[in-house]
Amino acid sequence: MPSSKELVRTFLLEVRSGRHPEYAERFLAETVLAHQVQAEDPVTLKRSPREYAEHVEEMKALFGAFELEIEELLAEDDRVYARWTQRGQHQGTIDGRPPTGKALTQLTSAVYRVTAGRITEYWIQIDRTGLTTQLDAVGGRPSRA
Repeated sequence: MPSSKELVRTFLLEVRSGRHPEYAERFLAETVLAHQVQAEDPVTLKRSPREYAEHVEEMKALFGAFELEIEELLAEDDRVYARWTQRGQHQGTIDGRPPTGKALTQLTSAVYRVTAGRITEYWIQIDRTGLTTQLDAVGGRPSRA
């Protein structure tokens, strides 16, 4: 069985990257708690591997065939911290902003909990303000429809 660190690395490069979302069941427990860490409205979602794969497909619809570069990966006990940069193009409507085709960069970090060789829980933070600033800069103003 791979180490927790190697399991998360492979998950990020194969599934989260959008290359093979259908492989989610190889890495995720039957139910995964996905903690969306945001100051104004923290929420915890329950996701199955299938639902996670659908989530990645939604990201591909928004950002096109994006690139994911792991910048940091640290492990201790059952936790793995990962920080990555995602680069894509504005291909779908994001926060009411119609597609512009312009380049977008998203900075993200997450802590994954691994139990018995499966990701069972994660806490994720995404630089949403940075994404909004980029969308505003490329003329992606929210539609009023």
